[in-house]
Amino acid sequence: MKRIKVLIVDDSSVVRNILSRELSKDPGLEIIGTAPDPFIARDKIVLLKPDVITLDIEMPRMDGLTFLEKLMKYYPMPVVILSSLTPAGCQTALKAMEMGALEVMHKPSLDVSQKLTEMIIVLTDKLKASAMARFRIPEHRHDGTAGHPQKMDSAMIKTTDKIVAIGASTGGTEALRYIIPRLPPSFPGVLITQHMPEKFTKSFADSLNQASSMEVREAADGDTIHDGLALVAPGNFHMMLRRSGARYYVEVKQGPLVCRQRPSVEVLFDSVSQYAGGNAIGVILTGMGNDGAQGLLHMKENGSYTIAQDEQSCVVYGMPKEAVALGAAGAVVSLEKIPDLLIGRIEQESGCEKDAA
Repeated sequence: MKRIKVLIVDDSSVVRNILSRELSKDPGLEIIGTAPDPFIARDKIVLLKPDVITLDIEMPRMDGLTFLEKLMKYYPMPVVILSSLTPAGCQTALKAMEMGALEVMHKPSLDVSQKLTEMIIVLTDKLKASAMARFRIPEHRHDGTAGHPQKMDSAMIKTTDKIVAIGASTGGTEALRYIIPRLPPSFPGVLITQHMPEKFTKSFADSLNQASSMEVREAADGDTIHDGLALVAPGNFHMMLRRSGARYYVEVKQGPLVCRQRPSVEVLFDSVSQYAGGNAIGVILTGMGNDGAQGLLHMKENGSYTIAQDEQSCVVYGMPKEAVALGAAGAVVSLEKIPDLLIGRIEQESGCEKDAA
């Protein structure tokens, strides 16, 4: 089996050594080199031709964003961003993803022993997913609207007791930036699990909120779900749907990795299957692995309408592929068709309820 060639770009020798040592333990990865700054990285990329690189943001001689911009222009390749867990670091990392980076991870501190195992598991998966990705430099937005489509008529949809659950991994941030801003402000409550580290999810939710008619925010334990609200699972925490009488709310808590992830799409989908059943729609988007595939099947078996993103529009056709193979997807469609399909499905179900009444 051909091993994935990885170049580590980080100004910290401690981080370079830790990542080199731990990632080399995976038989699928080959650490072909390290670089302390972008200038050395540039020469090693040309010489060693890595399949994927890890890139620190704050580095001497040239910052990571400037290097990424030049890399995507002259030598585009898969990049996994390592950034600090500061508000500025999170914003910068999200900007890097808009510029073409495929994944984001928090940069390990000098004392990483406690979380090292989990961090390496997640980083290994992200490196493999990025190396396998259908790589393309984003055109800022799919339709040239810079992520701000026209706001939709707030009276377009009126529904109650509906839940839309969305799960995504590699490539999911851009997919969600396409879907969520195209939903009307009165759309039913949306629960989103995107594989992303702690703190980064808040910055991501805030950026979605600025581009959307719906309110989008990072979920907090006990948040009530209502029309016009989208909740993003916090990094490093599972998010589950719960119900008390007629009230839907979320439970946010830690726990073991599920499908090698926390937050896990599987956890979200299973909870939606249990508590919402036929009142829910499940959507599984681009990403590596099988997280959420079995949960989407459970949703379908309990009466939910289920959607999988098709292979052609996925950055990594892993999670949707597994769901389709299980027979969990009621519809398999391109990313561009998902917003209209969601809106149409909600309108259809609302019309049936009115007819029944």
